Amino acid sequence: MRGDRLLMIVLLLQTRKQMTAKELANELDVSERTIYRDMEALSLSGIPVIAERGQQGGWSLLGNYQTSLTGLKEDEIRALFISPSNAMLADLGMGSFSKEAREKLLASLPSQQLGFAQDVRDRIHIDTSTWHKENDYAHTLETLQTAIWSEHLLEINYQKADGTTSERMIGPLGLVLKGSSWYVVALSGGNIRTFRISRIGRISNRHEGFERPEDFSLSSYWTSSSKAFTKALPVYDVMLKVRVEVLPRLTFSDRFARIRSIGEVCHGWANVSITFADKKEALGYVLGYGNQMKIVTPASLQQALLDSAQGIVDLYQ
Repeated sequence: MRGDRLLMIVLLLQTRKQMTAKELANELDVSERTIYRDMEALSLSGIPVIAERGQQGGWSLLGNYQTSLTGLKEDEIRALFISPSNAMLADLGMGSFSKEAREKLLASLPSQQLGFAQDVRDRIHIDTSTWHKENDYAHTLETLQTAIWSEHLLEINYQKADGTTSERMIGPLGLVLKGSSWYVVALSGGNIRTFRISRIGRISNRHEGFERPEDFSLSSYWTSSSKAFTKALPVYDVMLKVRVEVLPRLTFSDRFARIRSIGEVCHGWANVSITFADKKEALGYVLGYGNQMKIVTPASLQQALLDSAQGIVDLYQ
């Protein structure tokens, strides 16, 4: 809308002091002719916009025309202007809104704090995206957000970790981004449960309301739920002998492998204690290192490895 664009022009000029019509047009995704019309409208409304001709010229605001946001300390400004993850904002469909909001905040700062706030964005950048493919559940996120704000029931088809699926009726309470994975916390079957969004198949809005618990706190629920989940994770301890050449790679080990200790190197090998979620995870991990890793304990994992290795040999004979 034109009103929003006119406001953004004023805020951009407050923040950047001077911009050409071309720069404003590129920033706001309009033509230069539109920018000139907007400048005329701003001038007629009493906003003191002025144009300076020449190679170093451009549009600016007369004098110190701006509103100020005062009372912020440097640490508070730093916390406020650290840019959130672009991937996260894109998932939520809020990328452009976040950018405009930050420009408005910048424009409201007093001049002595403006440079510091702008500098924050060039020193800390948060990226929660993965190195692999982008998510393909944009529609699911959009439907969930709509239902969360309108407090409507949703019907979903959900896949468990074992591959089985079931139909669920949920009352979505909130979204959580854990690393690069989205979760929805929702009422289901009279209880509050957590669902991984990448496992949601079909989703539809029932357009029926539900009663949100008055005392529900998303952050408190997630904190307690995460602690309970971590505490309940299965533990499978393994002692290995690892070639010294691959020890640095262990730092980048699988997310389900936790290194407990690394012993001293002796004759090119080191004893390494690692905890896995289960036997299957441990077996896959050790197989991936080939002859660079040897199982010390447990004996059952040694036998499982021998069986798997024999199966591979039989396959290629």
